[in-house]
Amino acid sequence: MDMYGWIQLALFAGLLLALTKPLGVYLASVLDAGGKTFLDPVLQPCEKLLYRLFSIKSQDEQNWQQYAVSLSVFSLVSLLFSYAVLRLQHVLPLNPQGFGPVSPDLAFNTAVSFTTNTNWQSYGGESTLSYFSQMVGLTLHNFVSAAAGIAVATALVRGLSRHSARTIGCFWVDLVRINLYLLLPLSLILAVFLVSQGVVQNFKPYAAAKLLEPHTAVAPAITNIATQTIAQGPMASQVAIKMLGTNGGGFMNANAAHPYENPTPLANFLQMLAIFLIPSSLTYYLGRMVKNQRHGWAVWAAMLLLFLAGLTVCWQAESAGNPRMHALGVNPLGGNMEGKEVRFGIFNSALFATVTTDASCGAVNAMHDSFTPLGGLIPLLNIQLGEVVFGGVGAGLYGMLVFVVLTVFLAGLMVGRTPEYVGKKIEAYDVKMSALAILILILSILGFTAWAVVSNWGLAGLNNQGPHGLSEIIYAYSSATGNNGSAFAGLTTNTPWLNTTLAFAMLFGRFFMIVPILALAGNLAKKKLLPQSEGSFPVTGLTFVVLLVGTILIVGALTFVPVLSLGPVVEHFLMTKSAVVF
Repeated sequence: MDMYGWIQLALFAGLLLALTKPLGVYLASVLDAGGKTFLDPVLQPCEKLLYRLFSIKSQDEQNWQQYAVSLSVFSLVSLLFSYAVLRLQHVLPLNPQGFGPVSPDLAFNTAVSFTTNTNWQSYGGESTLSYFSQMVGLTLHNFVSAAAGIAVATALVRGLSRHSARTIGCFWVDLVRINLYLLLPLSLILAVFLVSQGVVQNFKPYAAAKLLEPHTAVAPAITNIATQTIAQGPMASQVAIKMLGTNGGGFMNANAAHPYENPTPLANFLQMLAIFLIPSSLTYYLGRMVKNQRHGWAVWAAMLLLFLAGLTVCWQAESAGNPRMHALGVNPLGGNMEGKEVRFGIFNSALFATVTTDASCGAVNAMHDSFTPLGGLIPLLNIQLGEVVFGGVGAGLYGMLVFVVLTVFLAGLMVGRTPEYVGKKIEAYDVKMSALAILILILSILGFTAWAVVSNWGLAGLNNQGPHGLSEIIYAYSSATGNNGSAFAGLTTNTPWLNTTLAFAMLFGRFFMIVPILALAGNLAKKKLLPQSEGSFPVTGLTFVVLLVGTILIVGALTFVPVLSLGPVVEHFLMTKSAVVF
């Protein structure tokens, strides 16, 4: 844990803080259907054209049931569209490598994955998908699924900020405005920057490079390989939105560890910042809409505190390395570089792993499966907390607001008063919807994991036994349910059973959580405002931040303590207690 890492961490946190307010102010204009932005002269004609094409009446708002139905129907249609593209890619254009159709179970898994903003990949992109499938079938989802998450968060914030209201906005208007005014402009800027750093963006067929030493360049035992295939394609455009939209699906199998996707330390730094950018700014939007900016900053502070705590543990564990290796005289200076890129090093690998699992991104610049037990525990725990530490675009905010509702409810119980939040009573219905959203995640993660570990199909894909094997399975279903997409890749998941069960875990984690969130938004919007009194629990300041963090850790973390104890915790003690000095 050197000085340069601390300096970079300070720069990262400082830039994130500096960008939160200006983008939050801009978000307030974008998410207000009548809001004005500096891009209106260029984009307003496009917005109006889209409304006419799809018969959208921008002034007609929806109640929560209508909002949920619209989101669900749109997601179903887009899922079927992606499934069809993947199954028919061999007859579609932009397929210079002549890839065949994707198998039914893998196509279903992939279509569900990108529809739910998970971007779990049981395949290697450069060896499986055509350019058409990558761009039209999948990258399209990087925009619309991210916009859907922001739309749900917006609906919940509207429920908090409105009173005596029946509606929470119009899903179709939110979808159009978020894509036009937010995701497309930011993605264009980031994509151009990434191209300047060396990220590939073309439609050329894969190149064949002739090896100078064909007998030994690949492997000494292989004597018949004279060329190497070099994959390329439209990567910069996909990388930009996969980071900004916290999607994470890589064009290349190695994801952000591949030099074509993430070539320089500066590109790496900006990609990490892009992951947190919109989720962080949504906290400022929250404070602005509920007319309590200190509350928005308090939520931001709770997220930052959890982020720093997780990063510190992960960074320290990776910096300490493996005592077994030290005992053998290997890498005596310490530090676990297994599975990490030399151009990034330990700190940037730990920071990226923490950021991508705090948010529901899933992009990786190192192999999480090769982290030390405690280093790997942090990404896993981040996902199991609900990825509310800044979290996915939209999903992080509405997940955190669920914990805020529970925190206010628990605080009310402790002081013996009816709980209130931003001038509204928190009643039984609100608590039930909040608890249901959390229970769905828990049941899906633990339920599918339990099924897999007692089934032949679940154990067949393991490349590691013992506690690490359990960690690989629990990570897979945590990542799928939490709509993250990263993996302990020692588990071979491209099998019919795993593709199918992981797909259903993604659907449960996305839509079975969104429905109670929207129900909560609708119920809050109907409530009348209550005047603040001395008995109202303050949702600002250190007391609130500590109580909120405590609620997240108690409700979110303690549920998974038993399975984590059998996985990474046991593995840590096996690693440290069995080290022998020779």
